[in-house]
Amino acid sequence: MNDATPPNRCRIVLIAPKDAPAERIAAAFEGGDVASLILPENGMDEASFQAFAEQIVPLAQAAGIAVIIAGDSRIAGRVQADGIHVEVSKGELAETIEHFQGKMMVGAGGAKTRDDALELGEARPDYIFFGRFGYDNKPEPHPRNLSLGQWWADMIQIPCIVMAGSEIASVETVAVTGAEFVALSSAVFADGIDPKAAVATANAMLDETAPRFED
Repeated sequence: MNDATPPNRCRIVLIAPKDAPAERIAAAFEGGDVASLILPENGMDEASFQAFAEQIVPLAQAAGIAVIIAGDSRIAGRVQADGIHVEVSKGELAETIEHFQGKMMVGAGGAKTRDDALELGEARPDYIFFGRFGYDNKPEPHPRNLSLGQWWADMIQIPCIVMAGSEIASVETVAVTGAEFVALSSAVFADGIDPKAAVATANAMLDETAPRFED
């Protein structure tokens, strides 16, 4: 369970990987502070994805974790998710934000350059995500994502999430950039890893080494 007062440093965002059972994802919630959970479709058909989300959403929300559905706004509404994650043009992003204003947070991904990020930022999403779902297969975060995250955190007030690597210690590398959130997937959910222990370890590392944000 999460503390009532979130820590004043880089926080964890979990990304559900392909084929991970609901109980394995829920086990990660017991490892300490998690800000949010992003659920990508991961190749599931609409009915399967909705059934999967229906299992996960109440468990996460009961643990104080916001659930963000990637891509499908209809399912996000049906399962009473907290937000939607989209990778679309600036115009489509602005329309999505306007449509869900006051109902659901809207986050944006897909930016590969500073210009991409600034263009999406003009629509004022709730966050911008640097990285790609399912591509955290190397120990360290991708250098481009780290560079973009550090630049963004220095320049822009909109929070950013930076994709970590496949090693849990990579949370420290992300935290140093000043990013508000570090995304973990394979480092928590890969075969042979205890999700609860991985999240607990990540939180301990962030507690010890992550820069504190100014109030």
